[in-house]
Amino acid sequence: MPDAGGQGAAVVAIVPRRGAGAAAVALFIASGALAGESGPITGNPLVDIPAGPFVFGRDDGPDNERPRLVVEGRPFAINRTEITNRQYAHFVAETGHRPAFYADHPVLGLDERPVVGVSWADADAFCRHYGLSLPSEEQYERAARGTAGQPFPWGAAPPDATRVNAGAEVCCAGDARDGYAMTAPADSFPGGASSEGVLHLVGNVWEWTSDVYAPDEPAGEAPQQGGAVFRVLRGGAWNSDPRHLTATYRLAYDPDFRFSANGGFRCLRSAP
Repeated sequence: MPDAGGQGAAVVAIVPRRGAGAAAVALFIASGALAGESGPITGNPLVDIPAGPFVFGRDDGPDNERPRLVVEGRPFAINRTEITNRQYAHFVAETGHRPAFYADHPVLGLDERPVVGVSWADADAFCRHYGLSLPSEEQYERAARGTAGQPFPWGAAPPDATRVNAGAEVCCAGDARDGYAMTAPADSFPGGASSEGVLHLVGNVWEWTSDVYAPDEPAGEAPQQGGAVFRVLRGGAWNSDPRHLTATYRLAYDPDFRFSANGGFRCLRSAP
């Protein structure tokens, strides 16, 4: 399936060999004040993002990131990190929802790593259970770029091994030079935090947003391809090359696919 930038970000799948101990994976290619309460998800507080104008989109990137706009944002509070396997397992125990596909993986399934192997509906159900929602593209980009439209959560400096869990220079393989061959713990890489203290808004795992994908107008109607409606992932992942590791990159994806080893999510609470 082509990615949102039209460059053909592939999905790599290794066919599971059940019972053989193989690590079977599929891949999506392609310090702030805490909210007044810690939030409903244990160990993952909500971080306040204040209201005010911010830059959304850019004019010097792929066509689907244009145009650059100044948007008047409403306040919201977003999880400080991605949802972890421990947090998702607690949700499963409370609700009987199906487990994440990689819940038992020896690396991807570790408690403090971001949960992966979840569909859009799985992520949406988790957030709704806690009275929260998935972020919109505008909300995700505001949290990741600050108000001035910087390319990365930490500013303008290019990604490096102190700031982000990323992949090789050429798409789309993992790279252990940052200390992790696959996912990193959700509270790692503090040097890559946003101005409000939110972690991993670029790198580690792609993150589901609430929006359907439209190539020319991010908030518009979703295109149909063979009857499918795509949702948007943001942020890049542990196997992403530099082209995918920006706060503006938009990846269109099948919302029903739950076998990706590099796609997760976080939740937010919008202002009343």
